[in-house]
Amino acid sequence: MADLVASGDRIRLKIMFVVYVIRSKNKKFRYVGMTNDLSRRLAQHNEGKNPSTKRHAPFKLVYQEKVADRQTARAREIFLKSGVGRKFLDSLGL
Repeated sequence: MADLVASGDRIRLKIMFVVYVIRSKNKKFRYVGMTNDLSRRLAQHNEGKNPSTKRHAPFKLVYQEKVADRQTARAREIFLKSGVGRKFLDSLGL
């Protein structure tokens, strides 16, 4: 996901990031990650290209948050993987 942003005489590409949660369709397994291309990343998970998730495929997307930059996405991903973040996801029924 990208937007062109004009800044004076320059145009720069602003890439949006997504923090996402996927759940296995067959097993009790939840995975939290971040990416700048959610459809590509979900396909990689479902095709078994991620060592952490390949044994649990197929997956469905159950939650996503769009953020402005990689640093914010990484911080949010770390939070969702923490104890408090897992409780937050549990409270949403995820």
